[in-house]
Amino acid sequence: MAVSRSADSRALSDHARIWSSLRSAIASSSGFRSWKGELSEGEADNVSLDYLVRRYLRETLETLAY
Repeated sequence: MAVSRSADSRALSDHARIWSSLRSAIASSSGFRSWKGELSEGEADNVSLDYLVRRYLRETLETLAY
């Protein structure tokens, strides 16, 4: 059982590290910066970068789906 928990913990740590790296890369991209600049004034205030990147990805994928 301890091995399983250790493996799960390591996998979560790997996922968190990958997401952090991906989030940083997306947030520094010109597409994200442009998208963020189009938000209404104050819309990006008081929300996390994590939320903004997820919203950007969702909206981008929705656009591509059309």
